[in-house]
Amino acid sequence: ISGKSQILFALVFTTRYLDLLTNFISIYNTVMKVVFLLCAYTTVYMIYGKFRKTFDIENDTFRLEFLLVPVIGLSFLENYSFTPLEILWTFSIYLESVAILPQLFMISKTGEAETITTHYLFFLGLYRALYLANWIRRYQTENFYDQIAVVSGVVQTIFYCDFFYLYVTKVLKGKKLSLPMPI
Repeated sequence: ISGKSQILFALVFTTRYLDLLTNFISIYNTVMKVVFLLCAYTTVYMIYGKFRKTFDIENDTFRLEFLLVPVIGLSFLENYSFTPLEILWTFSIYLESVAILPQLFMISKTGEAETITTHYLFFLGLYRALYLANWIRRYQTENFYDQIAVVSGVVQTIFYCDFFYLYVTKVLKGKKLSLPMPI
């Protein structure tokens, strides 16, 4: 698992759920947001702390600034209102769409992935694909359309398409995911 992708996901949830400090929606909503944050930071701790000896630091080399700088810039340029919480929410949406790239880069660098990692990635991608279906349904039933979320979701789903193909043609047939030639 890419520790760098996990750091990005922790940053995504941190910036997305800052409204915990300003708005109370419901106990369920608050508990779920706190659980997401705890899971994200626990995962980062496990990778870099408790299980650091098993972490593949030599292959987790994606340079995060190549994602963070453009996402920060885009968040300031394209948002719904120029307020700190809105910019940070927009940042979280944009960052989530590319947060998986360090993991995909790590797989392309090593040329293969453990079966459990491939299942994890498949379900992350499925989560995003189901969000697309949710947005289509919401548009049909509520006439609601969030351009930032939809475009970012489409971008993220496109990143997963090649992986989905490999997952279906290899992993589901009991083979290990391996690429023809690593980078």
